[in-house]
Amino acid sequence: MKSVRRCSKPECFRAAVATLTYIYAESTAVVGPLASYSEPHSYDLCEVHASRLTVPRGWEVLRHEVDPTDVGPSTDDLLALADAVREAARPQPELPDMPAPPPSAPQGRGRRGHLRVVPPSG
Repeated sequence: MKSVRRCSKPECFRAAVATLTYIYAESTAVVGPLASYSEPHSYDLCEVHASRLTVPRGWEVLRHEVDPTDVGPSTDDLLALADAVREAARPQPELPDMPAPPPSAPQGRGRRGHLRVVPPSG
């Protein structure tokens, strides 16, 4: 399955193969394999723009290997998705009414759940 997403750079019509995400608090740019879905604060890049990326002085670039021929979900990914859909469609047993748990206090500072690190398969 090939990606239909295009490079985010203006006037570039090549297929995206990498995703760029900035971690402003750490002055870091992360270039990795194309994300499963497009997010508002990340940028899809073609192979050319991903390899040419430069950052301001003092910033760091973390590059994760991008295989331009592998830009879609694998068979394992599709099987896992199908299993998850089957599991979600299964009827759930009725549970007795229980009181809601008390709200938990926020931990840490700021929102940090927007980045995902996925280990390489294999």
